[in-house]
Amino acid sequence: MRLNPILVWSGTVLLVGLTACSQDTAPTSPTDRPSISANKASTQGSLYLVSFSETAPADLQARLTAAGGKVKKISKDAGIAKVMSDAPNFAAQAAAIPGVEGVGKDRVVRWVDPSQRVVRAKTNNKPSNVKGHSIGDNEPFFGSQWDMTAIHAPEAWDAGARGTGARVAVLDGGLNDTHVDLAGTVDSRCSASMVDGFAFNEDFDPDGFSHATHVAGTIAALDNSIGTIGVAPGTTIIGVKVLQEGNGSFEDVIDGILYAADPSSTPGKEGCARADIINMSLGATFVPEKGDKALLKALDKATTFADKHGVLVIASAGNDALNLDEAKKAVTVPAQSARVLAVSATAPVGFALGATNFTRLASYSNFGKAVIDFAAPGGDFVLPGDDLCAIGPIVAPCFVFDFVLSPATLAPDNTGYFFAAGTSQAAPHVAGVAALILSKHGGSGSMKPAQLKAALEQSADDLGKPGFDAVYGHGFVDALTAILH
Repeated sequence: MRLNPILVWSGTVLLVGLTACSQDTAPTSPTDRPSISANKASTQGSLYLVSFSETAPADLQARLTAAGGKVKKISKDAGIAKVMSDAPNFAAQAAAIPGVEGVGKDRVVRWVDPSQRVVRAKTNNKPSNVKGHSIGDNEPFFGSQWDMTAIHAPEAWDAGARGTGARVAVLDGGLNDTHVDLAGTVDSRCSASMVDGFAFNEDFDPDGFSHATHVAGTIAALDNSIGTIGVAPGTTIIGVKVLQEGNGSFEDVIDGILYAADPSSTPGKEGCARADIINMSLGATFVPEKGDKALLKALDKATTFADKHGVLVIASAGNDALNLDEAKKAVTVPAQSARVLAVSATAPVGFALGATNFTRLASYSNFGKAVIDFAAPGGDFVLPGDDLCAIGPIVAPCFVFDFVLSPATLAPDNTGYFFAAGTSQAAPHVAGVAALILSKHGGSGSMKPAQLKAALEQSADDLGKPGFDAVYGHGFVDALTAILH
């Protein structure tokens, strides 16, 4: 089995590796894959997520307490309460309260596959070999960024698009806000962590890889003649840590969504502006068990809250190679959560050898009309062999260049870059194009989520079967058409 590699740059040496949120193995069925692991519990009991409607009684908190719970937090606007309880019948009693729609014991989920392998390679110190655009060409690694060519980002930059004024929240693991290609782009004061004991920019990976930084770099890496460039290099990033080493609870993910949509209500974050767009390059595919439906309901409540507060929510579609129209019992969240745009992944096979089939569905990508809204570059690892290729200053196995390249190291390594592949890499391309559209129309707060979604739909390239289809949804995202539409 070939593990999925990664690339880190330090000085004149590249650590090429492949991380990608998916292994190059035969896909497993949802019932074979233990996505949901453990219940969250403490000395005070277990944490329950309670969803409720507008018809819930005014004294809901008192009733939850009477049912044997200790209310940790309640958001009437979102319709979600977090309650600790060690009472064996708490769930049943709480569910009997009028207006309560679901009571689920919180669980820890693996949202991102941490499998990775690192391979060292030397640079050849040659400049990028892709020319023709005033923006991007100055970046040393731009020649390896086939993804930007695929979505016509260089043409959009030439037309003046930068994404300035848009705010994108990256809900993920720890994000390196001091990376040379993101420094000043991340709103560090208004970034936050939902994971106890960690700051938003803290994480751990034995190979120094940062999934969150890779995602943020794909969206907004600076036009600074260093490394790579993002889809919307003028966009502001808000880091919201909801995962640690790829794992996270429903509570933390939901808290992250609520925070990104309304940060100023959090003590210490007064004056922080909300995000315009939430990018969630994370996902879990599983067959719901008893109690899980209540957690899915709470997640729906959170994403609906974000939408109502003016935030467009985008998520990766998942890396199980599943046709979700046929896998009727399986769910993929947050891709299938309420008012979320889900993104499938595409990739060439042999870009370093001259291939330009950028819109080909990636081997691992989930698909299906039940989930997909858009398609975007995500990378793939199916090119056979380990022959070496060179593009600009990078020398690596040829199949590595079919991945997506972006800043992706943990602090204090602030100069590292990784190749990665997955629907995790596809989603931020859509988030970046959405930021370009928003900037064109006046920046933060200038468009409602429905308007932004409509603009993405109207500008996407209609590939596959005419109209809405299972692979591309409304189409393959197109940055140039989006800003000219």
